[in-house]
Amino acid sequence: MNITEIIIAVACVGGVGLFIGVFLGIAGKYLQVETDPREEAVLAALPGNNCGGCGYAGCSGLAAAIVKGEAAPGTCPVGGSAVAAEVGKIMGVDAGNITRQTAYVKCNGTCDSTKTDYDYIGIKDCKMLSFVPNGGPKSCNYGCLGFGNCVKVCQFDAISVVNGVAVVNADKCKACGKCIAECPKHLIELIPYSSKYMVQCHSNEKGPVVMKACSTGCIGCGLCVKECTVGAITVQDALAYIDQDKCIGCGACAEKCPKKIISRVY
Repeated sequence: MNITEIIIAVACVGGVGLFIGVFLGIAGKYLQVETDPREEAVLAALPGNNCGGCGYAGCSGLAAAIVKGEAAPGTCPVGGSAVAAEVGKIMGVDAGNITRQTAYVKCNGTCDSTKTDYDYIGIKDCKMLSFVPNGGPKSCNYGCLGFGNCVKVCQFDAISVVNGVAVVNADKCKACGKCIAECPKHLIELIPYSSKYMVQCHSNEKGPVVMKACSTGCIGCGLCVKECTVGAITVQDALAYIDQDKCIGCGACAEKCPKKIISRVY
């Protein structure tokens, strides 16, 4: 190959590259998607955890939804009222009052209070226990399995397993909801941070069955219902429930409960 052929080859390659560059530049100019500047401002205001607790694909997905009017300024559970107010200011709307929430584990079946049917030796994963007899070694099939799947998915170090039961640190919890989705027993729920008392049990078994499995389980006796003067407690499917909107935090139900399963929240 002589020098002329080399020059021609280089010129051809350079020409093609130049053509492609010009074409892409023109195409980028005419085909670009205009982005609402508010979207970038909202994204900057969000915490950036990308936890998915809002129901969207990360903070960028939520920012786009807010700007399009598909989500409210206070949709981010991690940011709370401060972020909601900032996003509302960007969008020119009132974010309203945001009630702080926290996760709560409805189980007090510790290693000391719950009986076991057998010794389990295997993978320490709560979901894997769905494939073993009775859904796990604990006699109560509704209780916390204690292997900490919820701990593993929490980005905020808000959950720990204490004596066989998951416990939430309300001050660290951001109410993203990942632990709720991860728990195979559906023991975790979001409650107002200001909640005073909760029934720390999830079993729908009758009293005699509960007592055989756990010394601190709700037996559905209804004494708490009779003791409550504001009608905040009901018993459904053998399990007591406290309406947090009605509860005044007097603690009379907790004092009357024979199993001491109604506990002060945090």
